[in-house]
Amino acid sequence: MANSHPQTVPELMEFLRTTNPTSPRLIWYGPGQERIELSGKVLDNWVSKTCNLLVDELDAEPGLIVNLALPPHWKSLIWALATWQVGCTVRTPGAADVERSQVLATVSADASTLEKGPGTPVAVALGALETSWSGALPASSLDYAAEVRAHGDVFFLQGQGEGQDTALMGRGTPQTFDDLLPADAPAVATTLLQANEEQLDAVLSGALRIWSGGGCLVLASPAVDVTDRLLANERVSARPVLP
Repeated sequence: MANSHPQTVPELMEFLRTTNPTSPRLIWYGPGQERIELSGKVLDNWVSKTCNLLVDELDAEPGLIVNLALPPHWKSLIWALATWQVGCTVRTPGAADVERSQVLATVSADASTLEKGPGTPVAVALGALETSWSGALPASSLDYAAEVRAHGDVFFLQGQGEGQDTALMGRGTPQTFDDLLPADAPAVATTLLQANEEQLDAVLSGALRIWSGGGCLVLASPAVDVTDRLLANERVSARPVLP
């Protein structure tokens, strides 16, 4: 790369899987007291599998929209990175309305959202030990947890989003693919973000900034009591307040 830090999402994924690939890049503290740690290599593996699911099962192609109707969660980050890597647009709750025909899939952990949302419903089980959707799947839904592991560990890039194409539609101004990665990426260590359901956009932007700077993101559910011991154990050096 001509620059010293990633400029696109595919470059970011290459960076994560090749630069200190076994170092922690994403640590999730969930409401059930679970702690999940993903290295750069494992993070890339999950994204690659999700990219292949998007292409093989949903016929994803640049320009289509994925409704990401999930709370801030490690799987939300996987879905956003995969959506961008296949050239699609991430649309988060609170974004402006779009034509239903433009939406490839609605990704959610909520059955009513899946039943009402446009596109193919993708049911995402968020529990740490859930390997499939619990209970009856909404009609025509794809069970992400049950299906994703069958897909390939490597994603071979096909069509990508153009720089000025819309990459993120959220509560604020839409961002293009050129806008996603920061122009400057100062070195970042371990940063903790704790976010509510309305702050997914900020978490996505924060994660890209942290990873571009070579750091590790510790993401905590609002239900988690972030103690001094937790901060010390994870060697957290920054804890910014999200907008």
